[in-house]
Amino acid sequence: SASFSRPLALSLSGNKMGAYKYVEELWRKKQSDVLRFLLRVRCWEFRQLPGIVRLARPSRPDKARRMGYKAKQGFCVYRVRVRRGGRKRPVHKGIVYGKPVNQGITQLKPNRNHRSMAEERVGRKCGGLRVLNSYWVNQDSTYKYFEVIMIDPHHNGVRNDPRANWICNPVHKHRELRGLTSAGQKYRGLRGKGHNYNKARPSKRATWRRNQNPSLRRYR
Repeated sequence: SASFSRPLALSLSGNKMGAYKYVEELWRKKQSDVLRFLLRVRCWEFRQLPGIVRLARPSRPDKARRMGYKAKQGFCVYRVRVRRGGRKRPVHKGIVYGKPVNQGITQLKPNRNHRSMAEERVGRKCGGLRVLNSYWVNQDSTYKYFEVIMIDPHHNGVRNDPRANWICNPVHKHRELRGLTSAGQKYRGLRGKGHNYNKARPSKRATWRRNQNPSLRRYR
């Protein structure tokens, strides 16, 4: 079928593909019959479960491994549910005691993305763990579901791993709350490079603060 044309072309071209690569190509075609059925069945199961639930293994092992997951002690995966839609202004009875420019209640969009919100919720729930990364797994009309990769910074399997023990440093506590994860860097505008992103670095707030304090040289 058309959904399997890409893996077939790769295999016929002489490139050797592993199992994870086939799974990745399968997930690229989310409108295929296989993925549509799988997502529909899984979404029904997700709706019956709590908003934050720990998993025995990731639902998308290929994606989890690309995000840094390892099937070893000290790594775990949580699935988080986030309500879809914009952000309504949290004011009592919809009354903003201010200027008319700030009186909008609906049709407001949050600055952060849903994936970052999911990381924050599981990070607050599991205060002793560190958020490594996250990825999308499913969605319906009401919710989006993300799986968040968590690491135990006190586990010897992590502390003795030279590729993972960087997250044990105290500076990485609650990195999801400070916009340091991949989802956080995305909503902060730090994805690109070059002159188009000069105002986004080191942050939008720092750029505003720097522009508010003009530095005038003595001899100019």
